[in-house]
Amino acid sequence: MNCKNTLGLLLLAFLFALTSCAGKKEQQGLKLWYKQPADEWMKATPAGNGRLGAMIYGGIETETIALNEITMWSGQYDENQEDSCGKQKLAEMRKLFFEGKIIEGNELAAKYLSGKPHSFGTHLPVGNLKIDFKCDTSKISNYRRELDIQNSLTTVTYKIDNINYKREYICSNPDDVLLIKLSSDSKKALNFDMHLDLLRESEITISGKEITFSGQALFPKQGPGGVHYIGKISVSTNNGGILPENNVLSVKNADEAIIAIDIRTDYKNPDYQKQCSLTISNVFSKKYEDVKQAHVQDYRKLFDRVELFLGKSDADQLPTDVRWKKLREGNFDPGLEALFFQYGRYLLISSSRENSPLPANLQGVWNDNLACNMPWTCDYHLDINTEQNYWAANVTNLHECNIPLFEYIKDLSVHGEKTAMKVYGSPGWTAHTVANVWGYTAPGQGVTWGLFPTAGVWMSTHLWEHYLFTKDVDFLKNQAYPILKKAAIFIQDYMVENPNNGYLMTGPGNSPENSFLFEGRDLALSMMPTGDRILIYELYSSCIESAKILEIDSEFRQSLERDIQKLPPLKIGRNGEIQEWFEDYQNAHPNHRHAMHILSLYPYNQVSPEKTPELAKAAELVIDNKLKSENWEDVEFCRAMMVAFYARLKQPEKAYSSLNILMNKLMRENLFTISLAGIAMAEEDIFIFDGNEAAPAAMAEMLIQSHNGYIEFLPALPTQWKTGFFKGLCVKGGAEADLEWKDNVMKKAKITSTFNNTFTFKLKDAKVNFQLNGATYQPVKDNNGLVTVDMKKGDYLEIIAL
Repeated sequence: MNCKNTLGLLLLAFLFALTSCAGKKEQQGLKLWYKQPADEWMKATPAGNGRLGAMIYGGIETETIALNEITMWSGQYDENQEDSCGKQKLAEMRKLFFEGKIIEGNELAAKYLSGKPHSFGTHLPVGNLKIDFKCDTSKISNYRRELDIQNSLTTVTYKIDNINYKREYICSNPDDVLLIKLSSDSKKALNFDMHLDLLRESEITISGKEITFSGQALFPKQGPGGVHYIGKISVSTNNGGILPENNVLSVKNADEAIIAIDIRTDYKNPDYQKQCSLTISNVFSKKYEDVKQAHVQDYRKLFDRVELFLGKSDADQLPTDVRWKKLREGNFDPGLEALFFQYGRYLLISSSRENSPLPANLQGVWNDNLACNMPWTCDYHLDINTEQNYWAANVTNLHECNIPLFEYIKDLSVHGEKTAMKVYGSPGWTAHTVANVWGYTAPGQGVTWGLFPTAGVWMSTHLWEHYLFTKDVDFLKNQAYPILKKAAIFIQDYMVENPNNGYLMTGPGNSPENSFLFEGRDLALSMMPTGDRILIYELYSSCIESAKILEIDSEFRQSLERDIQKLPPLKIGRNGEIQEWFEDYQNAHPNHRHAMHILSLYPYNQVSPEKTPELAKAAELVIDNKLKSENWEDVEFCRAMMVAFYARLKQPEKAYSSLNILMNKLMRENLFTISLAGIAMAEEDIFIFDGNEAAPAAMAEMLIQSHNGYIEFLPALPTQWKTGFFKGLCVKGGAEADLEWKDNVMKKAKITSTFNNTFTFKLKDAKVNFQLNGATYQPVKDNNGLVTVDMKKGDYLEIIAL
């Protein structure tokens, strides 16, 4: 690369300086930084472009870069993933359940409704790029490793003797490549060897300035098959020499070096080998600073939409790992909490872009080689994990990041039609607890956890949620509604009327991944667990509203309106909690991590303190009792859910307490959320992506809510966040919100409409001034103190406390 355009560099530096000055306020705390290299994967920092992923250690003598690619999957398509059950056998087992023969019903269901994952596969890590530097580490000083999440840039700087060294890492979406720039302020000071330490059996060749590796992603533990892949690592230098020798590429006496890395697989991509070569040649045809600038601009058009400030503390100036340690010691650090929120957005942008071939999996796009070796694998779990990965997308103004998820749901819906017909004899589509990239939509291998036929329903509701935030009618018509409708067609045919009470019921199925006690037995399957009822109510409601908006399918809509009235109600059990099952069974595992039966509280709006106070109180009791239970399975995803649940219940101190515990107990030095060793068969802490995404979504719920048909400011603001502001959070109805508060009281709010709509506001303090597009405005209040304002796209309403 030609990096000698001094005038261009000066201009770029000037532009970055302007950006820095203009955005100084929002930049507070937007860096993870450390005074030493990472000595393990969980201390390295992530980079990604939605397809490629890297974990950067920042080593001095030896740099380690753990490489990932989102389509690096073992396994293969399997026509025999499910057994045929059919309506007759389904009717037989349902009859047993309705007659109260629950044990016999469980046994029959286990016989006919278990999936057969012969070649399920898993996502796999590629392995490590190692860069060995020729340096005397005893003379090092001024070391700093930094991840700037505002610009998606990683840097490592240090000094040896009187020479300053710098490394810069970018994972570019526009150029679809991972780049590393190495430089120093002394001529001919760069000397290093590059080699690969791969986790996949590969053919490695070195030619000229390039290392190439290729092979097949085989992982027999999860069955036969796997994608074919190719990777290229190429280097360009200013001065110096490049020498290939014995699987090592050596650079000697260079002033500067640029390393370009790409990895491709043949997953839905027959030209993967050609693409890999073109990526490398294309990026080397450009100036590094142009590639960097394009990367930063592309990234910031997403990241800069939202700002969050929750207060300052002395810890703001400390290295991230020191802050992490002090947080665990009980120190208050609002800046780290704001950083954690924005870090979740950084991770979502880095692992799920509009052009990503797959959505973020159980570990986003950063595979630690641990989850894939667990029985639960690094896949797409559809009984909460994949859903949580995307809870933050709409509310934190990253709507485009949903696109890979929606494409994946569309793919699932195609394969799920076969499963719906073969397993249940029903039209439409279904999916169950686990899914892969090979069209696996069958029940899991064990019905106790794998028989969850409404998983496809849950995934479908993400499409409706996206519409509620964006009001994109074309999206609703062409993408969302067809998938929602097919899911509803399956449910309509699949449900059966309970002869004992006339309710329409699903089943047999489980309440993920829990079980109940019955006649001394620990059983998982029943008819219409509460989670199914919640999901089906949401699905039917969204289909009904969609058909009205689109003015289509009136007969189908009317059939759903009829059937939704025949769903069983949410019920409160003898212990005062919302029941997890239709029958008031005793929970076999009160400490269980899942809380499927209160999804009605969040992310949905079927239960709320305002509309259903008794059910809200019963939902709160569910949470309180779980947290009090002995050996509660406290992992990242359920603790993040507690934050959201308490936010919806308008319990700010309890919400904050759970956020604090999540960051204290279930977060590592690089701010990755973890599933603790000892839970779900894990032998050590394992990074799970969903906590990093569900937590920012829950934090947003503490600051603004819009699910009740009105916008409510600071509904669950804890006393710890005494003064702060946010900009750019999104609300349902099509608008963005800015807000400032002081002493826990709102001072100013601004709503900017992105869609022609009527917005309603709930204000705690009636003494406010309204300005619509800068002009004083006097809205009409209803009897409940709600204020309604008609707004066109682009209008902005300012609400100023007097």
